Amino acid sequence: MAKPPFGLYIHVPFCATRCGYCDFNTYTPGELGSATSPAQYLDALEQELAMAQTQPVSSIFIGGGTPSMLGWEGLARILGMIKREVGIQPGAEITTESNPESTSPEFFHQLRQAGFTRISLGMQSASSRVLEILGRAHTPGRAFEAATEAKAAGFDHVNLDMIYGTPYEHDEDVAHTLDRVLETGVDHVSAYSLIVEDGTAMARKVRKGELPAPDEDVYADRYAMIDARLQQAGFEWYEVSNWAKPGGQCEHNLLYWRDGDWWGAGPGAHSHIGNERFFNVKHPATYAAQLAQGALPIQDREHLSAEQRHEEQVMLGLRIREGVPLELFNAAEREVLARYEAMDLVEVGQRVRVTQAGRLLADGIIADILTAR
Repeated sequence: MAKPPFGLYIHVPFCATRCGYCDFNTYTPGELGSATSPAQYLDALEQELAMAQTQPVSSIFIGGGTPSMLGWEGLARILGMIKREVGIQPGAEITTESNPESTSPEFFHQLRQAGFTRISLGMQSASSRVLEILGRAHTPGRAFEAATEAKAAGFDHVNLDMIYGTPYEHDEDVAHTLDRVLETGVDHVSAYSLIVEDGTAMARKVRKGELPAPDEDVYADRYAMIDARLQQAGFEWYEVSNWAKPGGQCEHNLLYWRDGDWWGAGPGAHSHIGNERFFNVKHPATYAAQLAQGALPIQDREHLSAEQRHEEQVMLGLRIREGVPLELFNAAEREVLARYEAMDLVEVGQRVRVTQAGRLLADGIIADILTAR
């Protein structure tokens, strides 16, 4: 029998600049100084992978941060160490995120030769005004050029990440972005509403009144626009914020949403194995120091109760098109489901799924279900 899917996430903590909306565990050269270099990070990562309590993986996702700052040489080295220390199952999906500005035709060619199968590019918008408000460093056209270069290098699976609902964004900005996306011929699009996270530069501007706060009605209108346009072009939604052409779904992210198991390596990376959840120390220097002492850099771990596992299965599973088995829900939760079914927000059969209208309200529906007693 085939082994169940097991994933590996690698976190690369470096960015050239910090975007105004970003609260990820990333560090610019000015923030790190001489504390940790990319070479030191790669050495430490290899130590963690050698010590990891894992198994050959069916999917790999290198994220960040900006993995492409390591160059194709650094990313190929990571893939080589995974092969040696962990093992890769035949036919595994191997993805790296990339910033369009730190890529080139040679970069994509070398990654394809190394064995990568999927590229995810941070696009955000085709509008220079929107990119400026977000604090993104790349020019509006570079993401689309990079997508075309990746496809020319032999990547069948290319994703473009989009953010909508930015202050001062117009419908025309979103429509133009979608036009450019579809021109590239990519097979996957991720579209996320802007979230103003506490502690970010954007949050400070909103608090001071320098930028307007996000508008939920605008989010809903933009989401509907994106969904309609992508469906018209042959994409199907398979998770609330993700659309793909047939065969283009991201298997690694589906592993998360299906409540699968993965090991997270790198500073601040999170892991989930069975009933255990744990995460690494965040700072790259501390991460490297602990590994140099022969210890896994785990900061904290949690044993999940049956109730917590249930909550995660519902929370994750109702965000994907396939939904979750009806048998997962207790009597009180089924009463809530019946109410939402009458409102045409969920479909209830052998599996429970959110409807087209329910997607916009998925978070609230899930919260309502999980508080039912």
